[in-house]
Amino acid sequence: MTQRLDRATAARFAGLTLGHLTREWPYKLDQVLDGPGDLALPKTLHPVFHGSFDWHSCVHGWWQVMRLARLYPDMAEAAAVEALADRMLVPALIAGEVAYLDRPGTGGFERPYGWGWLLALHDELARRPDRPWAAAVEPLARAFAARFAAYLPKLIYPVRSGKHDCTAFALVHALRWARGHDASLAALIEARARDWYGDDRDCRPFEPSGEDFLSATLCEAALMKDVLGAEFAAWLATFLPDPFGAATACLRSPAIVSDRSDGRLAHLDGVNLSRAWCWRTIADALPDPAAARAIADAHLAEALPHLADDYMGEHWLATFALLALEAA
Repeated sequence: MTQRLDRATAARFAGLTLGHLTREWPYKLDQVLDGPGDLALPKTLHPVFHGSFDWHSCVHGWWQVMRLARLYPDMAEAAAVEALADRMLVPALIAGEVAYLDRPGTGGFERPYGWGWLLALHDELARRPDRPWAAAVEPLARAFAARFAAYLPKLIYPVRSGKHDCTAFALVHALRWARGHDASLAALIEARARDWYGDDRDCRPFEPSGEDFLSATLCEAALMKDVLGAEFAAWLATFLPDPFGAATACLRSPAIVSDRSDGRLAHLDGVNLSRAWCWRTIADALPDPAAARAIADAHLAEALPHLADDYMGEHWLATFALLALEAA
């Protein structure tokens, strides 16, 4: 049976994430130190996104709870989410996040994963024009959009990995933001995606790697669906000519997690959730959509029971579960 997002699940996800959005420890910094004066507490460096173990997880945790509060405004957690947003998503604190980007050595900060998620967060906030949150976050979104605009023309080859540096995954979020907020960036993303992936044929994936949380193959397909529109089915038929055959069997078998207290090994719960999102996203363009959805369901069944087994997964997995469940 296809698993979908419902009110009870939304409340559970929101409750989990509210529990760590402002949890300061443990925390993993992404920082280049140019001198001893650069040393500071995470909360000083990142006045808003200093919870959830690391910057990018805090950003997409905010995306998750803001989206859930909009979709299910009557759940009890929605009031807590909005109260926290009123306190945290304010110009003075966002200015501190923008100021961090002006430090030397921050050109590669969170590139491109955190960039894409910050744009996704701003896009979600903009769906609530009755509240001030999107306006407060917009300077940070514009700063990352400018970084994408400067970086993408210089990126000769896309990064085809299953981790944070995956080009395709970040651009799914960046393109959706750009189509509503920056037409020139949207055109650039579409052009670069066609340059990098447009001629890809007969994919032979070897996935997952031992610490992946994304499928580089399926994220590429998810991006190209957004880029190509009506052309996507023809492209997919050449990219994955036998999606249910032996050559792509590794994309259909859920990954096994051996130790959920190990943050990198716990990534494999994420690969199951992100694959479920991708299989559902591209299902209608495949020869057997029902088979694709069944594959997604199998991946979800493997990961959903383990969202809160350990903080190494709890601080981020519910976001990817939301992506997958909404894709139904």
